[in-house]
Amino acid sequence: MKKGGWVYIMANRYRGGMYVGISADLIRRVQQHRMGEGSAHVAERGKTMLVYAECHEEIEQAIVREKRIKRWRRDWKFALIEEENPDWRDLWDVWFGEE
Repeated sequence: MKKGGWVYIMANRYRGGMYVGISADLIRRVQQHRMGEGSAHVAERGKTMLVYAECHEEIEQAIVREKRIKRWRRDWKFALIEEENPDWRDLWDVWFGEE
C-alpha cells in the first residue's frame, strides 16, 4: 500500500523567507519545524509559519511537485500561497485552533 504525501511551505513573515518541503506526516513535520527541530535552515531563519500545504495521494507525486516548486521564482511561490492564503495566515493556527 502506497502512502500519500504533503508539499508545504514554511515562512518567517509575510512575503519573507520561505522553505518548501515534503512530508508523509504534515502534522509531525510542522511540529518539528515549530520547535526548531525540523531543519537547521528553518530553525536558524525562524520559518515557523505554515503558509501553504497541498496533499497528494502518492508520495511520488508530492516529490515531483516539491522539486518543481523549489525551482520556481519567488513571485510564483508568492502567487501560489496567496491564491489560497492571501493574508499569509499561519495555517497551523487556523487548522488547529490556536488563533
